[in-house]
Amino acid sequence: MYYYVYLDVSRQWRWTLYAANGKKIANSGEGYINQQDCIHGLNLTANSRGLPVKIAA
Repeated sequence: MYYYVYLDVSRQWRWTLYAANGKKIANSGEGYINQQDCIHGLNLTANSRGLPVKIAA
């Protein structure tokens, strides 16, 4: 798996997470003005292992 960080057509930074098979499995969902803010958002996702998962009833 890997993250891809890029500028979109609106010149905002975004990230996308790709699986080992090359399929897109997650994205930032919003654009960031600063690249560092985008990377910070990416790291929040990357470091979320072990958080509880709530499942709708």
